[in-house]
Amino acid sequence: MTVPAPSTLQAEGLSLGYGDRRVVTDLTLEIPRGKVTVIVGPNACGKSTFLRGLARLLPPSAGAVLLDGKSIHAAPSREVALKLGILPQGPIAPDGITVTDLVSRGRHPHQGMFRRWTADDDNAVAAALSATGTLELAARGVDELSGGQRQRVWIAMALAQRTGILLLDEPTTYLDVTHQVEVLDLLVDLNEAEGATVVMVLHELNLAARYADHLIVMKSGAVVTAGEPSAVLTESVVEEVFSMRCRVVPDPVSRTPMIVPIGRHRSGDAR
Repeated sequence: MTVPAPSTLQAEGLSLGYGDRRVVTDLTLEIPRGKVTVIVGPNACGKSTFLRGLARLLPPSAGAVLLDGKSIHAAPSREVALKLGILPQGPIAPDGITVTDLVSRGRHPHQGMFRRWTADDDNAVAAALSATGTLELAARGVDELSGGQRQRVWIAMALAQRTGILLLDEPTTYLDVTHQVEVLDLLVDLNEAEGATVVMVLHELNLAARYADHLIVMKSGAVVTAGEPSAVLTESVVEEVFSMRCRVVPDPVSRTPMIVPIGRHRSGDAR
């Protein structure tokens, strides 16, 4: 799948919340272009809120999100949709929609007043279905699928959009470990083959460390540290952010940091 060169994406003094409740406060950072960035942190730390802010799904209470140096909220919706795709957490499909129809919705930003559906659109949909292993589900209704199948179909819709930036909130939700690895491998394939910027929220620290080029660690609506996983995912950071004692050892497969929790039981003489 050919995607356009990724745009730049950054937050400048960004604050986000819901009503009077502030969730993310004065956050300034730039998403590395053409890299896989993973956002991690404890529950309710602001990870998903931050991603929603980057995607223009949540207006800032202060500061701005800049897409190619301009406020994302000032840009026309279609222009944003051609540059940036988003898979939110827990998306809801219309009743009765088929898999093909849902994935085809990823092509809507490419349609215009004078542009009709083309062979390029068919090819984009077919490639997205094939890449996510959902081609055999094409004629089925989305509401007939298992949670894992449905999640892969949503990812196919995001891939069909063919944007230079792809934002995903917990893309491995509902997937067993085999399909988690397959989906993350797929996103790295997209990044490596097309240079797409991929930003995702993950809960599983060891998968985050394995697949991220750039790791953002959040706590209480702020960034604690960011950088390469080997530099930022230390025992002291894990204890500070997650309130969990651990050992950080090399992953025997990827040589990336691997978190080994230390609990009250079955911990031997770890500490």
